[in-house]
Amino acid sequence: MDRFDTITAFIAVVDHKGFAPAARSLGVSASLVTRLVAALEERLGVRLLQRTTRSVGLTDAGARFLERARRIVADLEEAERVAENEQSAPRGRLSLSAPLMFGRMHIGPLIGRYMNAHPRLSVELSLSDRFVDLVEEGFDLALRIGHLSDSALVARKMGATRRVVVGSPAYLETRHKPTTPADLERHRLISCTSLTPAGRWRFWSGGERFDVDAAPAYVTNSAEAAIWHAENNGGLTIAAGYQIIELVRAGRLAVVLADYEPAPLPIHFVYPSARLLSAKVRSLIDLAARECDWTFVDF
Repeated sequence: MDRFDTITAFIAVVDHKGFAPAARSLGVSASLVTRLVAALEERLGVRLLQRTTRSVGLTDAGARFLERARRIVADLEEAERVAENEQSAPRGRLSLSAPLMFGRMHIGPLIGRYMNAHPRLSVELSLSDRFVDLVEEGFDLALRIGHLSDSALVARKMGATRRVVVGSPAYLETRHKPTTPADLERHRLISCTSLTPAGRWRFWSGGERFDVDAAPAYVTNSAEAAIWHAENNGGLTIAAGYQIIELVRAGRLAVVLADYEPAPLPIHFVYPSARLLSAKVRSLIDLAARECDWTFVDF
């Protein structure tokens, strides 16, 4: 077994306080981590970890080895970064996940420009509104919209987007324009289940969230279908700012209940912390930072 892999597995077990969490952080199976640590102990001829049914701790020899092991890994990672930075053209395969509509509108065009600039690179772009586990599913990078909860990921903020209620001007002319969420009971509602539960619409006031019972006339899991229906005088729907900003600017949709919106949601690129930030990932993020305006707040 590779010496570096065995040392990396040992450090991960110590840092994550167990074989299973270490395996998740590394994107491998727990059995492989167990074998790697066992191989390291066998090669050194000393037990590094004290295992019980409830916990994993360092032996005295393990504590002494850990300090040196961290330096070894840090030195090797730095050497790899230096060598990688000397590689002028990103190459290989980049796997990326993004929300469906954001990916179609913004990530797809970005990838096109990126691949034109780096013809030796291949890309797999997966678009889905479901939550994607980067480690389990083997993605290098993901675009996330909303507040992050996974502390195991490294994030770089790329922008922000509002979450708004919109309807067509023609529809709003025929109905009493809502001034509070309670007014929605007099409106035709269009629910996109990828943004909000069909029977409950969420609003904020004074920093506190509250829910309003909703009886939608139209329910869909497609943001594009919900927005199209609203644009064509079908009623009110909740949408992300990036989805409707151009329609609002063109006068085809109008925002209502702006005083009850949440704070703008951050937009991040995220990648697994256990992996080095490769040239292909770093160069894509840098390209997006230079060329893309992903702040969908002022409209």
